[in-house]
Amino acid sequence: MSVYTPVSESELVAWLGNYSVGTLVACEPIKAGIENTNYFVTTSQGRYVLTLFERLPAHELPFYLDLMAHLARHGIPCPAPIADLSDRYLQHLAGKPAALVTRLAGASIERPDAAACAELGALLARMHLAARSYGVYLENPRGPKWWRVAARELEGFLDSQRKEFLEQEIEFQAQHRFPDLPRGPVHADLFRDNVLFEGGRISGVIDFYFAGVDRLLYDVAVCANDWCLADAASGTLDSVRCRALLAAYHAVRPLSALEREAWPAMLRAAALRFWLSRLHDLHLPRPGPMVHAHDPEHFRRILASRIAGHEAGGVPWLPD
Repeated sequence: MSVYTPVSESELVAWLGNYSVGTLVACEPIKAGIENTNYFVTTSQGRYVLTLFERLPAHELPFYLDLMAHLARHGIPCPAPIADLSDRYLQHLAGKPAALVTRLAGASIERPDAAACAELGALLARMHLAARSYGVYLENPRGPKWWRVAARELEGFLDSQRKEFLEQEIEFQAQHRFPDLPRGPVHADLFRDNVLFEGGRISGVIDFYFAGVDRLLYDVAVCANDWCLADAASGTLDSVRCRALLAAYHAVRPLSALEREAWPAMLRAAALRFWLSRLHDLHLPRPGPMVHAHDPEHFRRILASRIAGHEAGGVPWLPD
């Protein structure tokens, strides 16, 4: 569980007075997540999620909140930010920037099948299309610039083999940027725990706080590396689930010839990003009373598997 900033009941009651959401009924820390402090908040008028932003720059926060509001208006099942009595999405609580959003029904699934992956692919494509009319720009905060910064910060924590492996992959990615790929706002963290299902259908897409503008195909690759993993020990992909994800996405937003060419490199980029972030969270953690860090070796194995498949000439399961 990750709770960096405790909030007392009296603090929360006073803070909710800035909103027209009724009186506080219950508040519960959320067990998932490693970046922000989150609570489930129930009031006499509804159910919400309270987020205290721990390290996101204040000037970036409107991008995320306004993006969620934009997508919600366009029919994407994502949390809708709640405006306070001064019509602002962003407030402060316990010394941190904070926001209140609607809490969506449903639950994440641990073992998605091909049907769930197809649901995800179609929803992700609709989300990308809906975001085209969102005019605010923020470069992916965990993109190539951050990779290099994080790699330098981690130098002293890696053995020579992993350090060389990391340097080689960053250099590969620098030579395979694919600047002409379609770009736009992407979720960039759409793992299984950030998608809610109810009755076999997606009922919610949550946690947009790694969003930014990047290649749309990168967003698909992030999903494939998590949703379509066949074997965690080897990092290999499941062909049936991967085909389902890509075919459903392609049916809504057709993939171009250049995107097909770039797919293996995008799978590698997505694996590199999460290997680096997990290494960073493990070796350079922030203090907090309840902090959870994921195992970085999981994504090192995935990256090694994507490199091996790419070098062997494989282009995994793109639609015809």
